[in-house]
Amino acid sequence: MEDKVLRKLFLGFIHIHILHHAKEKPIFGVWMLEELKEHGYNISSGTLYPILHSMEEDGLLWKEEKNVDGKIRKYYSTTAKGVEILTEARNKAYELFKEIKE
Repeated sequence: MEDKVLRKLFLGFIHIHILHHAKEKPIFGVWMLEELKEHGYNISSGTLYPILHSMEEDGLLWKEEKNVDGKIRKYYSTTAKGVEILTEARNKAYELFKEIKE
């Protein structure tokens, strides 16, 4: 039960991580999995890729395909809408942090 609740909560944090990093530079799935792992999020590619696809469908990310060593790699960057959402999420997270930090 706790695992399921925490997973739902952390999915929002994962979305914010993705928007943040995709705003800094284009990201790709394997790199994002490693980055999330460094922050304690152990998710599978079967979880991450649907998140990336849904964020693209929602207009938060845009995808560019590049040939890397003979393979097509999909790079994701934050759209203008994604930047707006990220800014709002940061503000809300900051307000929440101030309230619960003790």
